[in-house]
Amino acid sequence: MRIKDIIEKLNFKIVSGKDKVSREIRSGYCGDLLSDVMGNAPRGCVWITIQTHPNIVAVAVLKEMAGIIISSNYEPDQETIEKADEEEIPIILSGFSSFLIAGKLYELGIR
Repeated sequence: MRIKDIIEKLNFKIVSGKDKVSREIRSGYCGDLLSDVMGNAPRGCVWITIQTHPNIVAVAVLKEMAGIIISSNYEPDQETIEKADEEEIPIILSGFSSFLIAGKLYELGIR
């Protein structure tokens, strides 16, 4: 499964990293505590969070993530979007809760 597939199948909105939507998603991770994500998120995952500040981009780069999904209608500020574009990290927005997104990704085969 690729970033572009979940955008299309789940009707998500992409706000950054639009040139990198063909990245393969190897797994998923859900968390809002950056230290936990840094310590436990697997390489190549798509990260589900409510965090919106620029530090999420740094964590995604550090962990070599496929992308970030921001849940619950939260939106990143312009600085975060610009940083994500600079670092080529797709950021996707959804109105679904993190719990529902995780379930939907699981149904699509992301484990």
